[in-house]
Amino acid sequence: MQTTNTLRHQPLLIYDGDCGFCIYWVRYWQRLTGNRVIYAPYQEVAVQYPEIPLAAFQRAVQYIAPDGKIASGAEAALLTLSHARGKSFWLTLYRRLPGFAAIAERLYAFVALRRSAFYRPNLWLWGRDYEPPRFDLVSWLFLRAMGLIYLCAFVSFGVQALGLIGSHGILPLSEFVGAIRSQLGLEGYWQVPMVFYLNQSDSAIQATCWAGAALSLLLIFNVLPRLSLFFLYALYLSLFYAGQIFMGFQWDLLLLESGFLALLLSMATKPGIWLLRWLLFRFVFLSGAVKLLSGDHTWANLSALSYYFQTEPLPTPLAWYAHHMPQAVLAASTAATLVIELALPLLIFCPRRLRFVAAFGILLLQVVILLTGNYAFFNLLTMALCLVLFDDAALRKVLPDRLTRFVQYHVRDVEPRKIVSFAVGAFALFIVFTGIVQLHAVFGGQVSTPAVWINHEIAPLRIVNTYGLFAVMTTTLPEIIVEGSDDGVHWREYNFKYKPGDVMRRPLWNFPHQPRLDWQMWFAALGTASENPWFSLFLQRLLENSPEVTALLGSNPFPHEPPVYVRALVYDYRYSSSEEKKATGAWWVRQPKGIYYPATAIAS
Repeated sequence: MQTTNTLRHQPLLIYDGDCGFCIYWVRYWQRLTGNRVIYAPYQEVAVQYPEIPLAAFQRAVQYIAPDGKIASGAEAALLTLSHARGKSFWLTLYRRLPGFAAIAERLYAFVALRRSAFYRPNLWLWGRDYEPPRFDLVSWLFLRAMGLIYLCAFVSFGVQALGLIGSHGILPLSEFVGAIRSQLGLEGYWQVPMVFYLNQSDSAIQATCWAGAALSLLLIFNVLPRLSLFFLYALYLSLFYAGQIFMGFQWDLLLLESGFLALLLSMATKPGIWLLRWLLFRFVFLSGAVKLLSGDHTWANLSALSYYFQTEPLPTPLAWYAHHMPQAVLAASTAATLVIELALPLLIFCPRRLRFVAAFGILLLQVVILLTGNYAFFNLLTMALCLVLFDDAALRKVLPDRLTRFVQYHVRDVEPRKIVSFAVGAFALFIVFTGIVQLHAVFGGQVSTPAVWINHEIAPLRIVNTYGLFAVMTTTLPEIIVEGSDDGVHWREYNFKYKPGDVMRRPLWNFPHQPRLDWQMWFAALGTASENPWFSLFLQRLLENSPEVTALLGSNPFPHEPPVYVRALVYDYRYSSSEEKKATGAWWVRQPKGIYYPATAIAS
């Protein structure tokens, strides 16, 4: 390493003051390092260092250490960055990782020879006045959004819980816990982790739901956020298992994984931001990948959305209009969906403005889904995850000044303790590794035995999951219609709150609430009653006129005395055409398909 006799109190970085590209990045480095490094153009200080040729100044930046040692090129840049908080690892890699220094110097030389060509792309990719990204505002808003989403999830399940898993519900929790204990023994505590091993009463179920709602409010108002996040994750994980078939939706898994990463975010901001980006990438990209990997012809020939708006589980009123758009528009929308889910996620790991493109594309898709389908808190959660693709500088341009000042006043940029940084870093490596293993498996790759074991062991915690929505598009809409009778001759129909039933009733809005029985009826209609053993238990509760279960329905045709018989029929539903709707006012047209469950009476 070359040296100079000119000693200094602080390191000096000398750059080309006539190079716009150099000035751009020096300004950025100045913001990173503060007054720990002095910066000066060689046009002003070159005469002080005659031992450095003019050509060297023109070719690369020069770093002058306080002891007089001189470095240039990539080494000079990394020495400068080592004075910025959290950036010293690059210099460590340069000095200790074999091959890293050679690659870094070649890359630096390649860019340095084309500085003028790279200048304008820099302006477009990072912005004219690029500053070191901060995420205080982003993380504050994300955690408040998580509190709101948790609140929606806990309250939504809480108002249905007794009908679904209460002592007089469809799948009583006490029986589920008893089955776990008899089949799994002590292993069940790890395989099915939940707080309900202590108590399975209706009061315990309700207490868990409303405790979750209370903790959500604490998180929204930033009261004990880390403690709230920990217990929110633990309680929702308990409900995930306790809810059995009614809680197995992908957004339940996404909420658990997001909630766990939100806890890490509250401990160490930047690792948390990157882990949440990794989650968003996996979730969106896998949603697109499974559509192609499934071999479903509707995605291959771009006809999927010709069916989707009609056959989705709980459409909104706007879905009827979307279904009747021209086929060319629906085909183009299908192609756009695949582009957003397969191409835009790749931009998540690119420079900031390309990340913004990914964010806006995913947000646009979520808005369309929200307007045309009722998917509980799924859209809100995905939109919240898009927040981490921005930085504080971007959000300050669109948020009220009062809010940004409030956050800046209340949020302090506290460097996590080393033990916390180490723990979060270890978790981050583990989560990324597990996610890569799962991606590899989805694409048909062979997974090593240790990796399979690791995935299996952590699976009960649901902190790393596989995703993939609508891999195969349903092209018809079978709906189960449940009826009751006092004499086996005259039948009266049970109406559900939200799923298609009465053809004259328009589709309803229920976002962000999820009527889980209505949703499960959609899945049940795709199979048989024998494939859905919970369905016979549901009919049994109707024969008992269980108030907890009938409260899940839109109407009970037997409000005073229970029916003697119940049965279930299957109808094929389709939207009415514009002409049919104008003539009859009906939103749906249905045709009988057969018997789903034959008439049955209460067991004596």
